[in-house]
Amino acid sequence: MAKNLTIRSLILILTFVFIAIFSIALFAFQKLEGYVEPSIAWLILISLLGLSIYLFLQYALNNFMYRRIKLIYKMIRSSKVSLKNEDLHVSKALENLSEVESQVQDYVVKQQKEIETLKELEEYRKNFLGNISHELKTPIFSVQGYIHTLLDGGLNDDQVNRRFLQKAASNIERLETVVNDLEIIAKLEDATMQLDLQGFDIKELSQEVIDQVEVQARQSNINVGFKSGADRSFFVEADREYIRTVLINLVVNSIKYGRENGITGIGFYDMENYILVEVADNGIGIENKHLRHLFDRFYRVDKSRSRQGGGSGLGLSIVKHILEAHGQTINVRSTPGLGTTIGFTLKKARNSGI
Repeated sequence: MAKNLTIRSLILILTFVFIAIFSIALFAFQKLEGYVEPSIAWLILISLLGLSIYLFLQYALNNFMYRRIKLIYKMIRSSKVSLKNEDLHVSKALENLSEVESQVQDYVVKQQKEIETLKELEEYRKNFLGNISHELKTPIFSVQGYIHTLLDGGLNDDQVNRRFLQKAASNIERLETVVNDLEIIAKLEDATMQLDLQGFDIKELSQEVIDQVEVQARQSNINVGFKSGADRSFFVEADREYIRTVLINLVVNSIKYGRENGITGIGFYDMENYILVEVADNGIGIENKHLRHLFDRFYRVDKSRSRQGGGSGLGLSIVKHILEAHGQTINVRSTPGLGTTIGFTLKKARNSGI
């Protein structure tokens, strides 16, 4: 019953309580004075008192509590719904105090979640600005150093000038890579971007990627191929060039973090309406604390090793954005010392006949 308590019923209850207390006190006083039967004056007095108490409580609650509750509740509702007929909605809702309590609690929980999300976004923004500043300053300072050395006389030294110009050019290319990758992410985040969806053989595309990274894999003594038993051809529906970018990033990462004479395997698994594509290696693996940040921009598990291997630090972030643009998911399984498996889904082509 208390859960369905309204302000009007609260006023009535308080009125009856005051009348009961007053009646008991008056009856006890009359008994002491020798009056046993209640008089008409007594009944009139109680009736007038009850009416006065009711009106007073209604006035007091309306002015000192109801208006304040109404203001707070109106602010909460106006943040969630249209302001049309807002006073009518608020007045009706406030008739049930339990409903008010429930909605205020929901509002508080929602605000706490929004505050936590904003704090996480602020932390992410700080880390992002710090990372991008570092990624840009490093090649800029290097280029600056090489150019000043050349201007200070190195340009006339045949043993120095060409080597320093090549190093400056290499750092400029690194800057270009960062800017281009940031541009790709910006395009992928744009909801108006159109994907060139088409049906294609995912194994055929993967073979092209394997051929493309062959030299890099050979330099690292890593064998890149298909997983035994998971090398069947499947036709998927996606943007072929963007999926090529996904595969290149994943395979290159597996080579970069692979072990000597290691293996990188690409496998395909039929999941009814989707195809699961996995890129697995037996490399150094990733600690669990890094997994949740793996697709953050500029996040590097091993910073020194990553920068030595080149790249912008945006590869996995681009991978995530491409798959999200396709409405697909990506997941990571990794054990330090044993290796890493990254899998993503693609929609099966409707006319694949598979």
